[in-house]
Amino acid sequence: MKFTGSKKTFLFLALLLAGVACLAKPPNFIVVLADDMGFSDAGCYGGEVQTPVLDRLAAEGLRFSQFYSAGRCWPSRAVILTGYYAQQVGMDPRKGTDWPVWSRMLPLRLKEKGYRNYHSGKWHVKGTPADPRMSGFDRSYRTRSWDRFFSPQKHWLDDRPLPPVPRGTDYYVTTDMADRAIEFLAEHERETPDQPFFCYLAFIAPHFPLHALPQDIAKYEDAYLKGWDAVRKERWERALSLGIVQSGMARRRGDIFPPWNLSQEELIDQIDTGEVGFALPWEELTAEQQRFQATKMAIHAAMVDRMDYEIGRVMEQISSMGEADNTVFFFMVDNGASGEIINRGDKHDPSAPLGSAGSYLCLGPGWSTASNSPLSLHKHWNHEGGIASPFIVHWPEGIRSGGELRHVPGHFIDLVPTILELAGVEAEPPAIGPGLPGRSLAPAFAGDPDWEDREFFFAHSGNRALRRGGWKAVMRRDNGNRWELYRIAEDRAELHDLARAHPDRLNSLVSRWEALQTQYDEDFLAGAEQN
Repeated sequence: MKFTGSKKTFLFLALLLAGVACLAKPPNFIVVLADDMGFSDAGCYGGEVQTPVLDRLAAEGLRFSQFYSAGRCWPSRAVILTGYYAQQVGMDPRKGTDWPVWSRMLPLRLKEKGYRNYHSGKWHVKGTPADPRMSGFDRSYRTRSWDRFFSPQKHWLDDRPLPPVPRGTDYYVTTDMADRAIEFLAEHERETPDQPFFCYLAFIAPHFPLHALPQDIAKYEDAYLKGWDAVRKERWERALSLGIVQSGMARRRGDIFPPWNLSQEELIDQIDTGEVGFALPWEELTAEQQRFQATKMAIHAAMVDRMDYEIGRVMEQISSMGEADNTVFFFMVDNGASGEIINRGDKHDPSAPLGSAGSYLCLGPGWSTASNSPLSLHKHWNHEGGIASPFIVHWPEGIRSGGELRHVPGHFIDLVPTILELAGVEAEPPAIGPGLPGRSLAPAFAGDPDWEDREFFFAHSGNRALRRGGWKAVMRRDNGNRWELYRIAEDRAELHDLARAHPDRLNSLVSRWEALQTQYDEDFLAGAEQN
């Protein structure tokens, strides 16, 4: 797509960046990351879940329709914090405990301009420095207890272990993560108000296990009895009307689910007779199965609903500091909704109320298909449902076109270059090692740039993809390693495989993927040898 109103747009962008450079204080940044949330869960992306805070921020800011994650928890977080593909820094697959010597964490870069850095939530990256404080964060609250929303056993404040939270206390981790972020920001206002801040708020919700507050679950108690087929069709229709997509709806694939899932027999034995391990047609489920499945989705929706509320509290804190207009807000998701159904941690207690601390439920492939609607497949795969992320940008001082969509493709690799540019930090390539692979999204704040020729690399657990321009080659390891080809600019649902019709184009994309894989391996090895 071309710039609209070319001269006017370039003038606006020049004034915007000049204004940032002349500000007495550079803009603040808050990056909010959800975990395992579906592409269309939020209302502003076509969902029925009540997300008034995200909807308002989107209405006053921008929504990107073709933005990509790295497809899984740890690679996505590595990209956010370093600006490099996870393969370049040895995070997918995970290699060693050290980052390449040439890589540098985003908070350390921001300190060059006097930023104070705050982290609250999930960490899930490797290495040395292993902890947020060593990575440039001035204050941090983190937890590894993503199996426990009500009673985390392993969590740290400023890298000091905290006592385990016993069951039965008035505690919910999504609320606590927001509380910690608010605490850090309030401290910032008291002690360092003249410095800009960067806040990284990494929620665990709505990652499994499906744990939510009873009053939040009650809001959605019967909302999903209509079933996943009806919900995903309704979401697709709303996404069309909103302009999020201009393509068909992906097929529900009853034959594709994570290979590590419990078997159907294990699900019935360990979880409930209402559990279903496949994305079957809704009408084929028994009444018992339908009620159980509807309750699972109600809990998932409640987790997203509560997260939205807590985001609102953090934004109210920023507003009370007088920093709302000069704070750049980013919202995104580490990967698509998950088709996983497992039973780990404290295990599932069949007698416990569903969604409580004693239960252990997962969304599963049926509802994951609906949550990612209208896109294809789930977390872990490199099809669109696994890698597409909602992306909301809100910045009253820098974005004048509130409520608009941006259809230019983007990726998590673009976050670091964007923040560095707006903060006034030079992003020159390191003396040893590659330059940042992404680019600043600042031009997209004024309109859709002509970036349709960009290419994006994906690789995770044997699944592979390369998007270049309007085309995408993608391979599933559970499909005989056969590459598929889609005209992705027009077929986001990946309905029409054109591999046989365009073999030369497919071969070109696959060759490029292989070359990038080799290059990124070399990048990491060169950096690792210097440690």
